[in-house]
Amino acid sequence: MSKIPLMKNTFYNEEEVKQNLAKFIIESSVLSMNKKCIEFEIEFAKYQNTSHATLFNSGGSANLAILQALKNLGRLKPGAKVGFSALTWSTNVMPIIQMGFEPVPIDIDISTLNVMSENLKERLNEVKLDAFFVTNILGFLGDLDKISQICNENNILLIEDNCESLGAELPKGKSGNFGVASSFSFYVAHHMSTVEGGSACSSDEELTEMLRIVRANGWDRNLTTAQQNKWRSKYNIDQFFAMYSFYDLGYNLRPTDITGFVGLEQLKYIDKVIELKTYNYEFVNQTIKSNPDLIEINYSHMSKLSPFAIPIVCKNKEIRDKFINRFINNEIEVRPMIAGNIQNQPFYSKYVSTIYDLPNTDFITKKGFYCGNFPELSKEQLDLYTKCLK
Repeated sequence: MSKIPLMKNTFYNEEEVKQNLAKFIIESSVLSMNKKCIEFEIEFAKYQNTSHATLFNSGGSANLAILQALKNLGRLKPGAKVGFSALTWSTNVMPIIQMGFEPVPIDIDISTLNVMSENLKERLNEVKLDAFFVTNILGFLGDLDKISQICNENNILLIEDNCESLGAELPKGKSGNFGVASSFSFYVAHHMSTVEGGSACSSDEELTEMLRIVRANGWDRNLTTAQQNKWRSKYNIDQFFAMYSFYDLGYNLRPTDITGFVGLEQLKYIDKVIELKTYNYEFVNQTIKSNPDLIEINYSHMSKLSPFAIPIVCKNKEIRDKFINRFINNEIEVRPMIAGNIQNQPFYSKYVSTIYDLPNTDFITKKGFYCGNFPELSKEQLDLYTKCLK
């Protein structure tokens, strides 16, 4: 066991949450998707300042469902060119391939870790995109307001993978609210944990309706009565077959009511969690700023930071290796910057023939790493971080 792991607890305020969860399980007659999931969707949509939240069994499932829903609605056609942030996780890219779309990586900006509007413009000079699935990286953001404007001007569907940046904000609004839909992850070690779980948020009524069809095998059981009547009337489905009719392509991506219950418990603490994680990052960042071997991340354009982890960007690979060894020798768990340049992952070249030059993403892949940032980090642990970075 590392002295400082990437994560400490499954839940924030773990003992109380576990006790409440045990009581809920003992007293519940239904544990499959039920009332607690609906309650959570309402409360999470309020927190996110959006119209609808759709709860899923993971953030990766939310990504898959968003693209499937857009395809079902005909907003994205087979072969559509879908841009994505080159520094990302597999579940942002694999659904693009699985839907039969063409993935187009977009380089990031080293100073922000994120795709900026200028990076998007550069790629648009070469390729016409039908959609852009941007990843908001590690609690930092690109200039999403400008990216959204570019997408609107070029008829590009903007989707946000906000799995690592819950609660982050720009002056123009919360991350996750700049496109047609966004995804969130509640996996262990994220800003809030339901063990497994995720959500898709959208203010688009039609898309939300289709997301709920996609989530549950293509049927209408989780729609409003008016929506159910619309689908059943359209296909002349009688009452006997209504509960067993499938209207479009879908999967079983449903959460359990346990997910909804734990989500409601953890949502109580989300502001406190973000506050503590921000304090931790800013504490360590003072040392990063003072070390000429390290590159400080620029978040001056953001109105609220929501640091998922503590990313370290070094000026060259030798310096990075030195710091990684220093962390490991002090029993601090470290890992690569997300999945690095996703084009280098084994699955990618099997399905994608066009490889793009991504110098900034390669820079971060080779010269960056991160360590854990969880609310329970002690002063002694933060001091050990800064000692290793001096």
